[in-house]
Amino acid sequence: MPVPLSILDLASISEGSTARQGIAASMKSARLADELGYHRLWFAEHHNTANLASSATALLISQAASVTERIRVGSGGVMLPNHAPLMVAEQYGTLANIHGDRIDLGLGRAPGTDGMTAQALSRSSAEPQEFARSIYDLQGWFGQTGTAHSMPIVSAVSAGMNVPIWVLGSTVNGASIAGQLGLPFSIASHFAPDQLDHALKVYRDAFNPQAVTAQIDKPYVMAGINVMVADTDDQAAREFTVIEQMFQDVQRGKSRKLQPPVDPETLVGHGGGENPMLKIKAVGAAPKVKAELEAFVQRTGADELITTTCAFDPSVREHSLKLLAQLWF
Repeated sequence: MPVPLSILDLASISEGSTARQGIAASMKSARLADELGYHRLWFAEHHNTANLASSATALLISQAASVTERIRVGSGGVMLPNHAPLMVAEQYGTLANIHGDRIDLGLGRAPGTDGMTAQALSRSSAEPQEFARSIYDLQGWFGQTGTAHSMPIVSAVSAGMNVPIWVLGSTVNGASIAGQLGLPFSIASHFAPDQLDHALKVYRDAFNPQAVTAQIDKPYVMAGINVMVADTDDQAAREFTVIEQMFQDVQRGKSRKLQPPVDPETLVGHGGGENPMLKIKAVGAAPKVKAELEAFVQRTGADELITTTCAFDPSVREHSLKLLAQLWF
């Protein structure tokens, strides 16, 4: 039986569109994903970007949960050093009170932005020990007493909610933290593939089901992969140039909204082509994508896949989601 399939949404904004329209398109996709049978829908945290509206993650989660019925909704993730842990506990405890047991809390240490913006966010320490201590406190606030392990502060909205916590990472450091804490691990292989195999080994080797923070009794990996499914391989390759251009812009320090797809050969001619950051992908018509997804699962031993699909036209993304559901479920 295929592993569960989930979605990472960045609430993208295309050229000629607005943040309001980007968010509305994400909510429409959320309803579709719920109907199609996807397992979970996560929203990423990004700041100071012209093409992404996923800054206030908890608000997007609440809206998506309100327009869906079955799918789990959560953060992929909350960049914890950007936030006071108590506020995170209260926000996600409130979400769980409103929407029930469908809320996930994925936590990362990266800034999700540039250095200047990180400073504006009053970013605190991202050191592994501080990160682990914050997770320890969050679990306390989500526990039956609603009191953190290190601080006797009672949070009524988070107490007893037991919101599942995930560790997000792209390197062996994040993998080691997740393993030592006995938590599920979501690896950002969709944009940081270089340490994928090593990080998964570190996570599994370090996994400690006896840790006081442990939520699961054995390792659980959700791996990220870029996906674009279209009616033909050529159509999919053309649509995939949208995210390729986005990554080119990041590397060149260029800030603009999502650009329309272009001929892949034209992109290569302008210094584009195969971006090493995007090599974890399944792009093509259904048979090709299915084979590539199955090969990725076999390579990683992933327990779940989380897919990201970037499209200039929201209808292209929706078509890809439908085709992907048909080939996998």
